[in-house]
Amino acid sequence: MPKTRSQKELIIKELAEKLAKYKSVVFADYKGLTVSESSEIRKLCKAQKAEYFVAKKTLIKKALEVAKLKDIEIKGLQGNVALIIGFEDEVAPAKLVATYGKEHQNLKLLGGIMEDKYMDLSQVTFLSQIPSKIELLSKLVGSLNAPVSGIVNVLAGNLRGLVNALNAIKNQKA
Repeated sequence: MPKTRSQKELIIKELAEKLAKYKSVVFADYKGLTVSESSEIRKLCKAQKAEYFVAKKTLIKKALEVAKLKDIEIKGLQGNVALIIGFEDEVAPAKLVATYGKEHQNLKLLGGIMEDKYMDLSQVTFLSQIPSKIELLSKLVGSLNAPVSGIVNVLAGNLRGLVNALNAIKNQKA
């Protein structure tokens, strides 16, 4: 059943509000996904502080205009288009679609938006391979902690050597 004009305006308004708060947006072709798979994607998005949104391309284009993203061209997008909108991590939507797309061939990356610029498929694919913020921060902490733990191990090595030498003396006398 076709949507009424008021329903379409509501969709445009809702999508424009979400696009006003985005960190990154990924466009994906969802043709062939089952309802349960779509629900699974929605749950994964929620865990990543992202949102899965399906709308017609004309409504998406109008929502982009309302959200002051007029320069974004979505004409090249083919098939059924879903938006995965990331609100906290820029990499999470691309990583989510790429990971889920490996398991389910029906979900394919198409493009995306970051920092008010359109990204083509190759750029979004590259983005999906970048570690997330949490992974990068943990690597940074590990790198900063490495010299300290190295010093601790060196100092502990002297104590271990002393304890081993005392144990050897004890065993010799026993």
